[in-house]
Amino acid sequence: MKPTDPWPRSAPSDMDTVRAQGAVSRPRTVCVPRRMLLGAAAVAAAVAAAAPRAFARGEGYPERPVTLVVPFAPGGIADLTARVVAQAMGSALGQPVVIDNRPSAGGIVATTTVVNAAPDGYTALLLSNANAISASLFRRLPFDVTRNLAPVCTIGFFDLALCVDSGSPWRSLRDLLAWARAHPGKLTIGTIAIGSTQHLAAELFKTRAGIDALIVPYQATPAVLTALRGGEIDLAFEILGPALPQIAGGAVRPLAVSASRRNRVLPTTPTVQEAGVADYDVASWNALAVPVGTPAAVIERLEAAIRQALSVPAVLQRLLEMGVRPQAGTPAELEALLASEIRRWREVIVAAKIPLQ
Repeated sequence: MKPTDPWPRSAPSDMDTVRAQGAVSRPRTVCVPRRMLLGAAAVAAAVAAAAPRAFARGEGYPERPVTLVVPFAPGGIADLTARVVAQAMGSALGQPVVIDNRPSAGGIVATTTVVNAAPDGYTALLLSNANAISASLFRRLPFDVTRNLAPVCTIGFFDLALCVDSGSPWRSLRDLLAWARAHPGKLTIGTIAIGSTQHLAAELFKTRAGIDALIVPYQATPAVLTALRGGEIDLAFEILGPALPQIAGGAVRPLAVSASRRNRVLPTTPTVQEAGVADYDVASWNALAVPVGTPAAVIERLEAAIRQALSVPAVLQRLLEMGVRPQAGTPAELEALLASEIRRWREVIVAAKIPLQ
C-alpha cells in the first residue's frame, strides 16, 4: 500500500471505518445470501397468514376504543343504561366504550350506521325493542335486522307502569277494568308516539283485557304525565324508570306493572296478570349487537364484558334504581327474543290497523 493511497485495498470492518481528515467514506454494498432472503420472506408470509387467524380468535382485541351507537337521545332511560354499562365494559375490555347517540324514528339511522360498519367489533349497536317493532311498522328498511346484525347479549329489561293520577278514584287495576267494561269507549289511555313500545303495549292491553278504550298519543313522556295529572287521560302507560320520580313524589299512583313478575323497585305493585288479564307480559329491553361477520371470538369477548359489567354491585344498584332489570343472555337467546318480539308486535300492529310508515 502506497502511503499516498487514501483508500486501503483491504476492506475495513464497519467498526474500523477509515476516517481521514477531509475524506468521505465510500458506500459499501452488503451482499445478503439468497437463503436468508428466502427465509425472511417465509417468516413475513407466515406472520401475514397468522394475522387473520389471530383476529378470528379474538387475540389482541380490543386495541382501541369501541363505539356503542345508541339510537336514542342523551338523557333517556336507554341512553343512561348504555352509559352505566359501557363504563363498566370499558374496565373489563381494557379500552373505553364510547357512546355515539344517533336518535331517529325506529332507530333506523343508528342501525344503518352499525350494519354498514366493518365487522371487527369496534362498532356495536344498542339493540332494543324498537328494532323489533320497526321490522313490521315500516314499509321498507335499508337493512334486515335479523340478517345484517349478529346478536351479542341482552343487557336489561324495562317494565312499564300503568299509572293513574294520585286523585283518581281507582285504587286497583281490577276496579279500573270493571269500570271500563261497564262504560265502553269512555276510558282514555295516554302513551307516547304511535308505534312506540308504550303505544303497542296499550293496544295489546285493550285486546287481552277485552275493553274498548281510547288511546291518546303524546310526543314525549313529560307530556303524558302532565296530561295524566291534569285529568286529560285516565290511565298512562309509561316505562317505569321515567315515571319513578312522579311515583316517589306521590303525584301519580301505579296500579300495575306490565311484566309477568313484580318489579323490585315497586314490590307492592301487582302485575297486570295478577289483576286478571291473562297472558299479558310486556317489557321493553336493550341488548348489544354487532355487524354480521364479526368473528365469534370477538362476540364472545363482548358478551363476557357485558356479563362482567352486570356483576359489578355499583352497576346493578344504579340499574335497579332506574327500574331496569339487568339480565345477560347468550347470543342464541337474544336471537330468539328478537324473532319472537318481531312476531308479537307484527300481530299487534295488524290487529290495531296501525298504518305502515
